[in-house]
Amino acid sequence: MTRPLDIVFLGLSLSSSWGNGHATTYRALIKGLRQDAHRVLFLERDVPWYANHRDLASPDFCELGYYSDLNAMIELYGERLRKADAVIAGSYVPDGVALIERLAALELKSLCFYDIDTPVTLAKLDRGDEEYLALRQIPLFDAYFSFSGGEVLARLEQNYGARSAVALYCSVDQERYANTGEAAAWDLGYLGTYSPDRQPTLEHLLLEPARRLPEMRFVIAGSQFPDEIEWPANVERIKHLAPAEHASFYSRQRFTLNVTRRDMIAAGWSPSVRLFEAAACGTPIISDFWRGLGELLPDGEALFIARAPEEVVALLRELPDSDRLSVAAAARKVVMNSHTGAARAREFARALSQLPANPALDRISA
Repeated sequence: MTRPLDIVFLGLSLSSSWGNGHATTYRALIKGLRQDAHRVLFLERDVPWYANHRDLASPDFCELGYYSDLNAMIELYGERLRKADAVIAGSYVPDGVALIERLAALELKSLCFYDIDTPVTLAKLDRGDEEYLALRQIPLFDAYFSFSGGEVLARLEQNYGARSAVALYCSVDQERYANTGEAAAWDLGYLGTYSPDRQPTLEHLLLEPARRLPEMRFVIAGSQFPDEIEWPANVERIKHLAPAEHASFYSRQRFTLNVTRRDMIAAGWSPSVRLFEAAACGTPIISDFWRGLGELLPDGEALFIARAPEEVVALLRELPDSDRLSVAAAARKVVMNSHTGAARAREFARALSQLPANPALDRISA
C-alpha cells in the first residue's frame, strides 16, 4: 500500500445522485481511499438542481465543501489545495475551463483530471465544444485519469497531448451492493437518466420486448424522461431512485438491461457504474455491444449481449434459471475481485504515488 495521501477533488457532485452517475462513482472511489487512510476533500459547485436533491449531504468518509464563486473558493481553500499531494479536477464541472485555469496558476504539487465522460469529452472537443475542458488544457495535467481504457488512452496521449493517460474505470461500493434476497418483481428492468442517444436502444431492447410479452413485467427507473413517451402498460416507471435503493431494485429483477451512450460505444472500453452495480447484486445482465465488453464480462459467460428484440424475448422466455444464475454469479465474481471501490482506490493511489516528485516546477517553466 502507498503512503497516506492528501487528495482534493473538484467534481460535478458527491452530495446528489440526481440525474448523474458521477456521485456514485466518486463515493465508491473515495470510500476506498478512506479505507486505506488517505485524506480526501471534495469540493462541489453549489447548484440548485443538486442542492434540491441531495442524498448524501454529510458523508462520513471525506470532507465535503460547497462553493458558488471560484474566487471565494480559491481564497478559502487555496492553502489546502497547495499542500495537497494531488488536486483532481473532474469532468462536467460548471465553469470547468475557468476552474482549471485557476488551479493551474496555483503551483500545485500535482494537478490531474478525472474524466468520467471521456468519450463524450473527446467528441465535444472534436466539435470545438469546450464546455468544461479546453483542448489547450489537457497538457497541463500530470495525469489524465480516464473512464475509458483501451485505445482511448493512446488517443489521449497521441492526439490530444495528455502527458500520461491512465484508465480509471468506475467502480461499485462493495458494502452497499449485494443481492437483498427479495422476490422478483420484474422480468427486465433498466436504471439510467434519460439520454436521447440511449433511447433508441431502450426502445429496441426493452419497450419492444415489453409489447411482445404483455404477460411479463418491466420497469424503467431514472429521471428526465420526456412526458410524451408512451410507455407500454406492463412497464412501470420510477422517476428517481436514490443509491440506497439500487441494490433492492436490481435484486428484484430477473434480468437487468445495460444501455450505453453512442460516444461510449464508439470509443469502446467504457463500462458504466450501473453495469458493475447490477453484477455486484447478482442480477443477470443483458447489454448492448461495445468493444472491450467481452474483456470485462464475456458474452454468454458473465452477461448476455443482445442486438435485437427477439434475442431479449428468447432470454426472458427460454433461458433456464440455472443458466441465468450461473452467468450472474460469474459476473459478480469478476466485479468483486477487480471493480470495487477498494480495488479502484488502490489503483488510483498507486498511480498518484508514481507521479514526478515536483511536476509543478515543470509546468511553470514550460
